[in-house]
Amino acid sequence: MSGGGGGGLGAGFSYQKFVHVALEQTRLRTALAPHPSQEKFKFIKPNEDNTVLNALSFSAPKIRLLRSLTIEQKNSVQVLDFAAFSEPEYDLPIFCANAFTSPARSIVVLDLNPLYDTTEHKDYRGKYYRNLMPLIHKYSELLPWGGKITSESLRFFSPIVIWTILEPTEANHQVLYSAFMDYCKVWLELMDEAVRETSVEKIDRNREAQHKYLTWRAEKDPGYSLLKKLIGECAAKDLVREFLFEGVDSLGTKSFLEYFPEYAQEDGTVNKKRSMIGKSFESRPWDAHGQFIGDAGDG
Repeated sequence: MSGGGGGGLGAGFSYQKFVHVALEQTRLRTALAPHPSQEKFKFIKPNEDNTVLNALSFSAPKIRLLRSLTIEQKNSVQVLDFAAFSEPEYDLPIFCANAFTSPARSIVVLDLNPLYDTTEHKDYRGKYYRNLMPLIHKYSELLPWGGKITSESLRFFSPIVIWTILEPTEANHQVLYSAFMDYCKVWLELMDEAVRETSVEKIDRNREAQHKYLTWRAEKDPGYSLLKKLIGECAAKDLVREFLFEGVDSLGTKSFLEYFPEYAQEDGTVNKKRSMIGKSFESRPWDAHGQFIGDAGDG
């Protein structure tokens, strides 16, 4: 477990606790069954002895995929990658928690990622985020905005996103745990209340919106280089496409460049440069009501 350096965490810290309690909370509301992807990735073995990978995935009546990956490197790195995706019959936001903790700092994104752009789709923002703004008011000082971020990275964030960089102290991680559980419980409440869509057209639109998100995340996953180092390129690719963003090869057929043609290079390949497009934002670019206001010049 992570320890030492930078006023860091003691040996007792683990993101496993986050996963365990989130699964407990989910089981209180619905029946979880192991997802087919769990069998393949549950016992994935890193090529470094000091590292433990834990991969779990489930489905439930309204949940297409709920999965978690934790990476624990002794006295070094702790990673949490947790997400929950609804069935396409529901337009629920995607619960997403990503945390990367080294002895020096913790980089965190916690959000209910919108299926539809909340600036363009005000009805979607009203449906899911209007009543959730107190959440971000509760945490915006405790977990302050993490500094400059480009509109590329902002593409799938909601008005209640927590994007923060913290010193990895026990106190900070207690706050992070509290925020994680609050966001998790809110997502589960939304799932509970969600009414099954009957319009084939709307279900198809939800499916495509989720596929677009998965396609983006599978291409842009910031943890890919670490995974490649730990389990090799082939296994890392499989883990990203068949576990972390499972559905990218089955929910739709569009490619990354069909969704995001601005990334095409002359030879037809994807421009891999990160954050190359759009303005950058030094502070939270939403107001207290969740309306996008922006705050920056060109990045």
